[in-house]
Amino acid sequence: MRNHHGTHLAGRTAHKITLLLLVSALSLTCVSTAAAQKEKKKKTETPPSTDSSKMLVPLTDEQQIDYMLSEMLGAWQLGDIEKLHKDYAEDVAIVNGSWAPPILGWTNYLAVYQQQRARMQQVRMDRSNTYIKVSGTVGWACYQWDFEAVVDGQQTQSQGQTTVVLEKRNNRWVIVLNHTSLAPRPPQAAPASAPSGQQQPAKPS
Repeated sequence: MRNHHGTHLAGRTAHKITLLLLVSALSLTCVSTAAAQKEKKKKTETPPSTDSSKMLVPLTDEQQIDYMLSEMLGAWQLGDIEKLHKDYAEDVAIVNGSWAPPILGWTNYLAVYQQQRARMQQVRMDRSNTYIKVSGTVGWACYQWDFEAVVDGQQTQSQGQTTVVLEKRNNRWVIVLNHTSLAPRPPQAAPASAPSGQQQPAKPS
């Protein structure tokens, strides 16, 4: 009788343990399935679009160009080639302030830019007095700039003006022509204390 009771008790305990294991296994399955569904949902959710046509208040073409110019100058200062390339057309023409032929095409411009950028540290470029005009899928903008950097170990400052021609391709404005010119620095006035006949030493440009 005692043996039968012990066997019965052992059977009930084994049954309870089996049931507990089964419930635990089901719980883990449900949790992992829920986690997998949550993870799948995360992956299928698309990130918010930066396309201005899908924004609640879309930017005008002039605002898009203004934003793109800021983005381009930021990328130029940081040396971010990927962002810079996004704002220039593959067939871009670059005219610089020196007496040199135009640079044609993004690949040729990139080689010149990287060569120049490697010589610079602590780069800062400020844009001001921007004028933007749009006519259909073509636009143009002109602005003044102030440049400051350490170039070849020397502190350098310069000012100039840039005119860009833009084209709207695949619903995005890109630069197809960039013409930059260096403005001559105004001559420094001689200090009042210096004798009128004494010539001031020329400052390096």
